Amino acid sequence: MTSTKRPTSAFVLAAGKGERMRPLTADRPKPLVSVYGKPLIDHVLDRLADAGITRAIVNVHYLADNIEKHLARRKTPSIAISDERNELLDTGGGVLKALPELGRNPFLIHNSDSIWIEGMGSNLKRLLGSWDDGAMDALLLVASVATSIGYDGPGDFQMDTTGRLTRQSGARVAPFVFAGVSIAHPRLFDGAPQGRFSLNKVWDRAIKSGRLYGLRLEGIWMHVGTPDAIGHAENAIAESMKVGSALPGAD
Repeated sequence: MTSTKRPTSAFVLAAGKGERMRPLTADRPKPLVSVYGKPLIDHVLDRLADAGITRAIVNVHYLADNIEKHLARRKTPSIAISDERNELLDTGGGVLKALPELGRNPFLIHNSDSIWIEGMGSNLKRLLGSWDDGAMDALLLVASVATSIGYDGPGDFQMDTTGRLTRQSGARVAPFVFAGVSIAHPRLFDGAPQGRFSLNKVWDRAIKSGRLYGLRLEGIWMHVGTPDAIGHAENAIAESMKVGSALPGAD
C-alpha cells in the first residue's frame, strides 16, 4: 500500500561547479545551460510544477547570483534559495542544511541536470504515487543502463521484485542507474554528519535496513554531463517528437 502523505515540496540540487560541462560553464552555472531551447533547471521546475509540487528549495554555490536572478522570474512552483556560497556541501549535506525549510513530511530531491523523454505518462507522478511511508526511507527513480543515452558507467543498483534496491556486487555492470530523482523522508538523515557528504552515505544505511526502494523510469533517461552529451540529448528529443513521444517534463 502507498502512503497518503504525497510530497508537495522538493529540493533541487543546483550548486555544482559543472566542471565536466566546460567551456559552457565558464560564464554560466550548469543549471542554466540550455537543452532543446530551455535551461536545464527550467526542464526540472516545469516538470515539478506539472506533478503538483508547489514549493522548491534550490541550493546555489557556483555563479549563484545568475541562478537567483533567473529563478526570480518564475511563478510556479514557489522558490526558496538555500545558500551554499561559502561552503559546497555535496548532495547529502545540501539536503541536510535545507531540512528545516523542507519540513517533517517526505519531499522530492531532484538533480538540476536530470532529463528524460517520458514514456506513457509522467514518471514523477508515478514516483509520487508509489511512495510508501511505512516501508520506505527513500524511493529512487532508476533507469535501465542498457537503454540510457550518454551514460557509459557501471550502473548503481540491483532491484528485486518488490522494488528494494541493493548495490551491485562483483565485476558485473549493475542493471540500473540512478536517474537523478528521489523521494526522501526526513528520518533518512537521522544521525547524518554535519558538513559535506554524499547522499550515497544515507542510502547505504537505508539499504542495510531494507528501506531503500526504486521505481523504474518509463521512457529514455539521458545523462547530460558534457557539451557533447547535449547534442545527443537534443537529437533523441527531436526523434521522439517525430513519433509523438513526450518532451521531457510533459505529461
